[in-house]
Amino acid sequence: MRGKLGTAVTTVVALLLGMFVTADAANVRVRCEKRADRSKISVDGNDLVPANGQFTARATSGGISVTAGPQTAVGDEAEFDFDSNANDVAADATRISASFIQGNTVLGEIINAQNTVVASATVSCRVKN
Repeated sequence: MRGKLGTAVTTVVALLLGMFVTADAANVRVRCEKRADRSKISVDGNDLVPANGQFTARATSGGISVTAGPQTAVGDEAEFDFDSNANDVAADATRISASFIQGNTVLGEIINAQNTVVASATVSCRVKN
């Protein structure tokens, strides 16, 4: 009986440790703004593993997705911008159309080098006239 109890305790401890490791998982902050003539989205990943690894970001709205080019995280962070403004696109934002944001909602995802989504969030966008 003692062997089974020891195995059960070991299993519970392993599960609890796994839960604590999960608490350090990657997270994402998604911000977006919709204007009559512009769509603007930021997808910022934090606590990314591996630190300094390659990541991409995907923005989805109204069933349409756009994926930013890969970049190397700085430490455990990577920031991606999507914009319809030509000046922001020239400053390295990924081009989206002015009407990209549909229903004032955007799903932002951070994707690792193995093409696995490591963090995602859906947000309501700020609307400006």
